[in-house]
Amino acid sequence: MYWAKISDEIVNKLLHFCGNAGFNFTYDANRKIILVKNSNLSEEFKIRHSIHSRFSAEGNSIQKLDFQNQVIISVKSGMAVTAFYENGQLADHKVFRAYMVRKKQGKSQIKHLKTKGKSRAGSRVRLQETLEFFESINERLQFYFEEKHVDLIALGCSSTLIPYFFNGKKATPFEKTDPRIFKIPIHVPTATFENMEKTYRSISQTKIWVDAENEAFVRPYLEQISSKPDESKEEDW
Repeated sequence: MYWAKISDEIVNKLLHFCGNAGFNFTYDANRKIILVKNSNLSEEFKIRHSIHSRFSAEGNSIQKLDFQNQVIISVKSGMAVTAFYENGQLADHKVFRAYMVRKKQGKSQIKHLKTKGKSRAGSRVRLQETLEFFESINERLQFYFEEKHVDLIALGCSSTLIPYFFNGKKATPFEKTDPRIFKIPIHVPTATFENMEKTYRSISQTKIWVDAENEAFVRPYLEQISSKPDESKEEDW
């Protein structure tokens, strides 16, 4: 599968053409993905639009948002980062660290407890640091939500850590089913400030994915942009 960064203007031209040609559109609001299929319902291509825009199903077009506040959260075992962006500008960020990884096994204490059950003194220390780790994250998030209106929550957290994130002593300032949540679709190796910035830049871009056999169909539109389509394993669809 090939992908390319593409401007909203060119996307709208492509969607307008497809709409007039009778193509079908399916929109996944949680992932911000527009799936475009032909009249035979065979997949043609997919577009993930920027977090700075919205998709209008009525006009089958992408529209830029005038103003939006965004919170980005990336959580890994022993490390996390949160950030608040005010209309696209970084206003605050904080990195969190905790002693929650077993050195010899390289496995988090949470995963160890799931497989081994009872823990010894060192394990209890790691578990306590884990709980304090999530309390500190949620304390920072509460500060964001109390001070500012939040329009979008970009969240990257493994399923193993989700229960600790949402069920800690310090409440998370939003529910697990909050419609503002946008699951970060990129593999982030470590929750550092540098990776958080890279993640934000990536989800701020509109991108198109197209199979090799369908590339010829969108080629006239891709040729209008400077970046050429590339093979990518950046995201797992």
